[in-house]
Amino acid sequence: IVLSGGDDRLWKTWGFPDGNILLTGEGHTDWLSGCCFRPSGTQLVTSSGDTTVRIWDLSRRGCILTLRGHSRAVRGCSWHSCGDFVASASMDGTSKIWDVNSERCRYTLRGHEDSVNSIEFLPFSSTVLTSSADKTLSLWDVRTVSRL
Repeated sequence: IVLSGGDDRLWKTWGFPDGNILLTGEGHTDWLSGCCFRPSGTQLVTSSGDTTVRIWDLSRRGCILTLRGHSRAVRGCSWHSCGDFVASASMDGTSKIWDVNSERCRYTLRGHEDSVNSIEFLPFSSTVLTSSADKTLSLWDVRTVSRL
């Protein structure tokens, strides 16, 4: 199964090798910039130009949580390997670490001087990598909310 999101505001899962569309999700009000599966595979996260991050349950075929807190478009998202945290990167110059269980922002990472364009958790760690339009990469320890 492959996951995609696009300017049409939709995410889709595709079966391979046939290339059939298995599921389609709608709910964002602007383009999708990122999407990825939860490590368990039962949910997915999407990020959008509408400033939100959404969690989707594949068995319910719908959005189960909308995370709000960025003031500009969200450029990327990532699940932590444990499945309890989601990271988001935004054009507002911040990144956020969201606690999916408590449904709130746990940390806001500040330090880039321009749009944060991507974010990834390093596998099985508390370290996040961000890239920015300010032409820098940063490694963050999300336990202390500091750059490494």
